[in-house]
Parts: sequence; structure tokens; C-alpha cells
Amino acid sequence: MARLLLGPLLRYVDGSTATVWVEADRPCAAEVRCADGAHGSARTFQVAGHHYALIPVTGLTPGTETAYEVRLGVTAGEPDGSEGSSASEGSAVWPLPGSRFPASTIRPPAEDGADELRVTFGSCRWAAPPNDEDDPVGPDALDTLAARVAADPAAARPDVLLLLGDQVYADQTSKATQRWLAARRDLSEPPGSQVADYEEYTHLYYESWLDPEVRWLLSTVPSCMIFDDHDVIDDWNTSASWVAEMRATPWWRERVLSGLMSYWVYQHLGNLRPEELETDALYASVRATPDGTDALRAFASAADADSGSTRWSYRRDFGRVRLLMVDTRAARVLTEGERAMLDPSEARWLREQVVGGGQGGGEADGAKGAGGAGGFDHLLIGTSLPWLLPHLIHDAEGWNAALCRGVRGARWARFGENLRRRSDLEHWSAFPASFEALTALIAEAGTGAHAPATVCVLSGDVHHAYVAEAAWPADTAPAARVLQLTCSPVHNSIPASIKLGFRFGWSRVGRSLGRRFARHAGLTQAGIDWRRTGGPWFGNQLMTLTLHGRSACLRLDQARAVRGGGVRLETTEERKLS
Repeated sequence: MARLLLGPLLRYVDGSTATVWVEADRPCAAEVRCADGAHGSARTFQVAGHHYALIPVTGLTPGTETAYEVRLGVTAGEPDGSEGSSASEGSAVWPLPGSRFPASTIRPPAEDGADELRVTFGSCRWAAPPNDEDDPVGPDALDTLAARVAADPAAARPDVLLLLGDQVYADQTSKATQRWLAARRDLSEPPGSQVADYEEYTHLYYESWLDPEVRWLLSTVPSCMIFDDHDVIDDWNTSASWVAEMRATPWWRERVLSGLMSYWVYQHLGNLRPEELETDALYASVRATPDGTDALRAFASAADADSGSTRWSYRRDFGRVRLLMVDTRAARVLTEGERAMLDPSEARWLREQVVGGGQGGGEADGAKGAGGAGGFDHLLIGTSLPWLLPHLIHDAEGWNAALCRGVRGARWARFGENLRRRSDLEHWSAFPASFEALTALIAEAGTGAHAPATVCVLSGDVHHAYVAEAAWPADTAPAARVLQLTCSPVHNSIPASIKLGFRFGWSRVGRSLGRRFARHAGLTQAGIDWRRTGGPWFGNQLMTLTLHGRSACLRLDQARAVRGGGVRLETTEERKLS
């Protein structure tokens, strides 16, 4: 009898379809049965001895909610990846027997898209320790959100959860994981207590997503994910010299290929719409063979060697809200003098989704025929790395990028490269041409009679939260309100010295110091300005955007311990954006 190892994760949901991801302990047929009669089935596919299925569910009724169960069983169908097999003889494996959580449900949006849309987002989550262990970084915001939703399933809850990077930490493993690693290999050999291969990556996902609260939350709230550096390694793809040094180590190739392979399986597949899955050549290849490891490994190798060979970015439309999740790690061009956050193909794709007809990403989900940003009430750009940073950090990163290009000579260039790595100077502002291109694209998207009410850049990475609003000269100002919304961490920490640094970075003195850096490198002032209008807030936290028509409201919730025991989410900030 097949067992459920991980999941279910509810990933994509529109008015009539959904996808549910599962991992089983052996080859089998996986089926989702909904209380209202909607259903779907898929055979598992195999990667590195593990068995997965992404189950397309059809027949959902828009605007209703239905409970579902997952069944696993053997079928007579050939293991060719066909979706027509049924696990009618299988056994129910979800909900778990005796579960203390409410039933997992699917809530398709109404066809007219008139409902409110609640988008909850954050990044940087260490797996929570077992309940009998102290938590060194405080309550987990995702755990705490799950407890709140489970306590009152009928209350307002997120319609989609955006996980903006560092879903797992391949380079900063827990003590429990280190004990598990030590049982299978010698930790005195590189990469030591970091993960080394695909099997060890699977352990990270088990540790993080088998957390009972998080497992239930991900089974009932749809999710969109994108990676950041710690999903592979800290400072991943910082510079060309960084990559050259890493490729010279004996353990790096297996690490990066395993990171990309596991990301494709555990995160990326579920980001795709059913129509995209049907035409995805790699997905078809992996399902068409008894073991898809070689095909997936070849794909990961090509993706690592050439950023233009694949696209991890993707688009989702929720009625009249467009979400673009942008890869800011694997899509980089790192050659000095040509550095870019996005390679040319990725940059073209982003532009098409923002101001074009949306070509290259398929038909809009729930907004058929909408032409670019002008067809939407809100444009959300999810990028793990913030676009707008504290002014001191922004100018310091631009200064550092100029030094590394050699504007002050070879000695300064060597100093700049060393500083870039030690200080994590690799955000949008460290790629000045890309910063300017994104700025111009956002302004274009927000301009015109049919511009969206808001353009919001959603980010994480920096282990604190803040709101910054962009401003252009009056004669070029877009009609849309443009905001940088940053929320991090979900469950992590930040040293007191770094907190002081971020506060100082927003100050007048910090801004003045930043301009001195810029003058030293001969940099011109950015074509826009911005000001911090909220924060910085420090703690384990999640932001929620509530969008209804052309109105937008923001709420920041922090996970805090309650005197006498327990934890809860407390609202730190709530405001209307439009």
C-alpha cells in the first residue's frame, strides 16, 4: 500500500481547475476527490528514487468551497505519465487519521473576479524546531498563520501565499539535520554540514513542510514560490569570479544541480498553470520514462551553464490583478561590463508581461484578452531582492558595482569584489542598468488612462519589513501609485548591528553618506526618488495585500509569544494604499 510522504500542497487554483502536489513512497496512481464531485488523477513520476505527482483537478464550481481527499493506489494503466488513470482501488491518505485540523479545501474564485483578493507574502524561513525544543529565533509566522486560519476556517484567510525565496536553507542546516547528515557521510569533508546532493535536499523539504501546521496550511491555501540564494547557497551568482571559484571546488557541481533539480520538483512545477504543464517538454519527458533523473539532471546542467536556456519566472493572473514572479538569481548576466539582473530573454519576457499583450506566458488566468498592465487594476511584481533599498545601501551598491567595473583602477576593482561578497552587495541597485530598466518599465506600466491603480514590488531577503513609495518628476510621474513592499523574515533573525545599519541607511545622514559614495564613483543621481513610508519593522512577519476593484489595503502581522504560553499574530501596521 502506497503511503503519502509529503503534501498535499495546493498550488494552482482558478475558477474551475486546480493542481495538487504530492510525494508518495512508491510508484502509484494519485487521485484527488472533492466533496462536490470535482476530481483528478495522475500517475507518479520518479526522480532519484522518489515518487511525485502533480494532480490536475477539474470540474470545480467557481465561487464555492469544497473539501477534498487524496487517495493513493495501484492501477492497471501504463506508467507513461497519462492523466487518465484512476486510483479507484486506492486508499485515502489525506486527511490524516485523527487530524486535529479542519478539512483541506479548494476555494475557486468567482467567474466575475469581483471577490476580494488577499495576497500574503514573505521570505526567509528556517524550519521550525520540534515543539519540545526552544526556538532561538522566536515564533514562526507561517506556523502562527496556520494556527489562526485553522482556529476559524470561515474567517478571512489568504487567497494565495507568495513565498519569495529561501524556502529551505541548503547552507545553514539545523542541528537535527546535521545529525542526520553525519549518519550518512563524513562532515569533515566539504561541504561539511551543508547539503551535498538531491537526497539531502529532500530531507530539507521534509523538515520544513512536514511541520503539522505548515503542512495543513499549504494543503488548503494556494501557493506561488520563487527561489533566492539560500535555496542553493548564500550569495549564489554574486559575480563571475564567485561562480568561477565555486566551479573549481569538487563538491559544487553536485550541489547546484541538486538544488535546481529539487527546486523544479518541489517548487517550480506547482507554479505552472495546467495549460503550461501540458506543453512543457521536460515535464513530459520526466513522466514518460521509468526514471526521469537523467532528463532532469541534463536540464539543470544546461540551466546552470546558460541563464538563457530556461525561464524560472512566471505569470499568474487573478481576475484583474496580474502577478509576475521574477527570477533574480539564475537569470543573471555576470560578465563585468555587461552585468544584468535579467538576461536579455528574461528582460524581454518581463516587458511583454508588463506592457505587452502578455505573450510568452500563455492566456491570462481569469482575465482573458487583457492587454498588459493597462488591462488590470493592480500589477504585482514579485522579486526576492528589493528594488528600492535604504538610500545609503542603494548608493553603496552602485558605487561598488562601478569599482568592480574598474572605474577607479584595478586595485579598487579587487577591493570592490571583496566588499561585494562580504557585504552581500547584489540587489537591483548593484546592477545599475537593470535598476534603471525596471524603473522605466514600472513607470511605463503605471502611465496612461488605463493604468493600474497600484504597481507593487513585493520582496523579501533583507530580514526586516518596510514600505517605500517611489516618486518621479511631475512631468514624468505615472498615474499609478508605485510602492516597494518588503517583508522578511518569516522565521529567521537579524543581528542588532544590522538593525542599526538599516535604520541608519534610511536617515538623512545615511543618505548624505551614500551620495558621497556615488560621487566617488562618478555616478549620476537616479531618475526617481523614494521615501520610506513605513517601518523598518523587525521580527518574524508576513504582509497581506487585500485588493478589491481599484482599492488596495496593506496589513503587516508579526508572530509574538503570549505571556503565559502560546503565540499569536499581532497586526503591527494596517493602511489603505489606494
